[in-house]
Amino acid sequence: MKNTDPSHTISVLVANKPGVLVRIALVFARRGYNIDSLVVSPTVNPKYSRMTLTARGNLETLDQIIKNAGKLVDVIHCGEHDMAHSVEKELSLVKLKASPAVKAFVTKAARKFHVKIDDSSEKYYIIEQTGTTAQLNEFEAMAKKYGVVEMVRTGKILMAKGKKET
Repeated sequence: MKNTDPSHTISVLVANKPGVLVRIALVFARRGYNIDSLVVSPTVNPKYSRMTLTARGNLETLDQIIKNAGKLVDVIHCGEHDMAHSVEKELSLVKLKASPAVKAFVTKAARKFHVKIDDSSEKYYIIEQTGTTAQLNEFEAMAKKYGVVEMVRTGKILMAKGKKET
């Protein structure tokens, strides 16, 4: 599948301390970059956390942001990743009004987009999807035709392929 996502994915390994997230966000803000998504979680070593950020903009500016973030005291590593050298996933929950047409759509989409109904009531379905950003965007566009009531997305997470560390 062709990647149509214009955003850049940056992975930052940091000390698991209060205030680190604010300092990273300030590096982006000083350069006028908006962070589109942000996922932070501890690593297997509880001393460290991994931040996965997505942002859009000029590559030259992004390189400066990565260099400046890498100079922060509690940052162990900061770098950009691409789909060719990493596995990327995102999760979304979409709430749709229950109807026979929506159920038929979800049943059909389940095969193509690997979605499942996490909750169903008389009036609403909550649909879960895990996949690439492009897959989630495609499903979202189709679901909007059925009237999306609410939607939540986690933001992208990734892991470098092979021997290379994320």
